[in-house]
Amino acid sequence: MQRTLIIAGVVAAAILLLLANSLYIVPIDKQAIVIRFGSAQYTVNATEKSELPNLGAGLHLKMPLFDDVRFYEKRNQGYDLDAAEVIANDQQRLNVDAIARWRIKNPLQFFRAAGSEQNGVQQLGLRFTAALRGELGKVSQPDIVSGQRATLMQRVRTALQTQMNTLGVEIIDVRIRQADLPEANTQRVYERMKSQLQQKISQYNAEGEGLFASITAEADAQARVIVANAEQQALRIRGEGDADRAKISSAAFNKDAEFYSFYRSLLAYDKAIKAGTPFVISPDSDFFKYFGSATGR
Repeated sequence: MQRTLIIAGVVAAAILLLLANSLYIVPIDKQAIVIRFGSAQYTVNATEKSELPNLGAGLHLKMPLFDDVRFYEKRNQGYDLDAAEVIANDQQRLNVDAIARWRIKNPLQFFRAAGSEQNGVQQLGLRFTAALRGELGKVSQPDIVSGQRATLMQRVRTALQTQMNTLGVEIIDVRIRQADLPEANTQRVYERMKSQLQQKISQYNAEGEGLFASITAEADAQARVIVANAEQQALRIRGEGDADRAKISSAAFNKDAEFYSFYRSLLAYDKAIKAGTPFVISPDSDFFKYFGSATGR
């Protein structure tokens, strides 16, 4: 009886062991591939279908002792690339820190090309570095730092995707988080930028002084022309005024010569005789002829 119980226990344990090795669960956020004697038999919950049958996520059976299940992540994953030194097109060195978002799109292709997920990540890192250096090496340092970063990230993603197609991996996005000069180059670049700015300042000063001299010379020439025209016009107006005055005086003299003589004498008195000014002059002088008589006689 005791022997029968032992045999029954051993059989039950063997059955449980077989069942445990026959059942496996694939969560919704995972994908798997079943391998038998090193050859892929079918996929489970694969993102992209292949030539093999594909089962849905959940509980599944496999042949115990013969089938092996490889699980791969189905969700998007991030890869943080260690700071890589890049030589730009202008021979400037930069330390570039970048990240990539990726996922396993075809688990069968990934299994055949990389085997394990760890090996696939290592290949991603190597190809990521190569794509980054290849694309950034085509442009100058200012474009990497700020000028064309969005365009460069798209170009790096395209280049990396081309290299990762053989692994069944989809590159969702690539971001350059930081691009800095190596510490040894910082001072040299600063001095060069300072020299370039100083040259710009000298150029702008020279251009400003030349423009100032040109504007000043043009303004002086215009001022001389305006003054000359004004003087010419003033002389012409003065001449016309003198001519009109002489004409009017002549007309007045011809009209009443006696009154004109009297008026001219009054003007002479006003200019010559000031308050408190003593005069020593003969009373019968022609200058005072109108003092004694309105007719000047």
